[in-house]
Amino acid sequence: MQLDQRFVPLEKLTPQVFPLPKLAGAEAALPWFALRTRSNFEKLAATALENKGLTPYLPTYKNRRRWSDRVVVSDSPLFQGYVFCRFDPLNRLPVLTTTGVISIVGCGTEPAAIDDQEIESIDAILRSGLATEPCPFLREGQRVRVRRGSLAGVEGMLTKKKSDFRLVISVTMLQRSISVEIDREWIEVL
Repeated sequence: MQLDQRFVPLEKLTPQVFPLPKLAGAEAALPWFALRTRSNFEKLAATALENKGLTPYLPTYKNRRRWSDRVVVSDSPLFQGYVFCRFDPLNRLPVLTTTGVISIVGCGTEPAAIDDQEIESIDAILRSGLATEPCPFLREGQRVRVRRGSLAGVEGMLTKKKSDFRLVISVTMLQRSISVEIDREWIEVL
């Protein structure tokens, strides 16, 4: 039986996830910036940035949606409407002309860099394999550091959801946060 050439193989339809790249040399010295994207254009913008030779980072989480006849699990952006990217702030035209990118997050006309520690904390949480989800940005709360487990050394704010404790990592410039469930015994107050 011959397959019709109009059909695309399933592996080409699966979304591409952009993990935190390991960088060395001059590119590692470039700061991270947050890029505001059009609604639902995060993956397209990250792909276009990568095709331009830039270093995008699109953290995603597994999102379960219940439809009338089934449950669908998909990768959704952890920070909806945003993609992180390393680039030279003096050469931002290639970034701003990328499909799906609306603007660079900043103060006035100057782009504001995202702290490397915030990006690394997000990546550490995603690599840990613990259930992660977006949550509202928190301005107040107790800062804690994880002492043991796969998140040892990660700092964030402690919150409580129902009877579970959650560690919240915030990206201050975006005023967005993510949370992960954590054992109370794993943390120490800063």
